[in-house]
Amino acid sequence: MSQRTTTEQDSRKDFRPARRSVEVSVGESVRILRELQELSQNRLAELTGIPQSTISAIENDRVKLGVERAKTLARALRVHPAVIVFPGWDVEKESAA
Repeated sequence: MSQRTTTEQDSRKDFRPARRSVEVSVGESVRILRELQELSQNRLAELTGIPQSTISAIENDRVKLGVERAKTLARALRVHPAVIVFPGWDVEKESAA
């Protein structure tokens, strides 16, 4: 066994999944996804037909998203609507309930 393989195995022993350290709101998830794709609010408005002022209000959690807006934004941002609507979903915690 080579030295490199031994080192790789040793590092796997110390592996721990990352812990969530920040809670993200629905509006923040929209903003994060938009910014990751380097879209302005104006461009997202063009892609979705949702007014820029409404996108701003969603991102600042002043307006509830709603199912239809979630689907529209998800299509434009190329994600599943659940990524936007349930940003803090903890599968392990929820399945144990």
